Amino acid sequence: MDLKQDILQLKREKNAVILAHYYQRPEIQEIADYVGDSLGLSQKAAETHADIIVFAGVRFMAETAKILNPDKKVILPDLDAGCSLADSCVPNDFATFVRAHPDHTVITYINCSAEIKAMSDLVCTSSNALKIVGSVPKDRPIIFAPDKNLGKYIEERTGRNMVLWDGSCAVHEAFCIDKLIEVHQKHPEALIIAHPESEEHILKTAKYIGSTAGMIHYVEQHPDKKFIVATEVGILHEMKKKVPGTELIPAPSKEDNTCACSECGFMKLNTLQKVYDCLFYETPRINVAETIRKKALIPIQRMLELSKA
Repeated sequence: MDLKQDILQLKREKNAVILAHYYQRPEIQEIADYVGDSLGLSQKAAETHADIIVFAGVRFMAETAKILNPDKKVILPDLDAGCSLADSCVPNDFATFVRAHPDHTVITYINCSAEIKAMSDLVCTSSNALKIVGSVPKDRPIIFAPDKNLGKYIEERTGRNMVLWDGSCAVHEAFCIDKLIEVHQKHPEALIIAHPESEEHILKTAKYIGSTAGMIHYVEQHPDKKFIVATEVGILHEMKKKVPGTELIPAPSKEDNTCACSECGFMKLNTLQKVYDCLFYETPRINVAETIRKKALIPIQRMLELSKA
């Protein structure tokens, strides 16, 4: 069975769209209608006229698509595709945290559950976090959750003093500074580029800090350079397509694994076979309780509107 062709045929028959994150397996990225970062995926989910959305990513991304498309079927290839960062922010605990800081504007990174978004005033992605935080009056205190590393980066760039939730991404905290220095010593001409979810000591080494889409764009602008890339290794597939002659080196992780890079086990749960199966059987479906969905929709729509400006 030619899975790729069968998936494409099913997609046409069922008026489905496949949205995939840059961290997905290369073969999934190749059959997707759109590959992007969290902001781009949210925008595409809001625009689609498909009846079925196959979200090749993790659960919070599929939930966002369902929040934006209550009347469409949103399916996730593997229901166990979660997120260490989203899991670090439990709704009951976060509700207590918010109550302890009254009169604060609550900004949450999109990497969180629908329940957390429902408690938020604004949602942001790494692509637009600086703009979203900048939209809040300077005299208004801010809660930022769940990623403390992204929060610290925003504080440094904006001068805002925010109350940060103590959460982080296991993938972006897995980079090893000692190994990174060793790699850079072997390739002293290489530029280090990093995702702002990385720890502060990693960001201090970076020539450029940005979202996955931002990192790809930066490499496109400097194709004659060599890069050490500090984010999930799946991004290299799209980067190599954009700049096939550019040397791209994955930043080393603390783990002594076979690729010596940082992989998200949740992202890699999705496979081509699972994409086919979920589209064929139209399951597992993502559902969000309507009371939660309506509340979560407000900060997401605010983010999308601000991102247009």
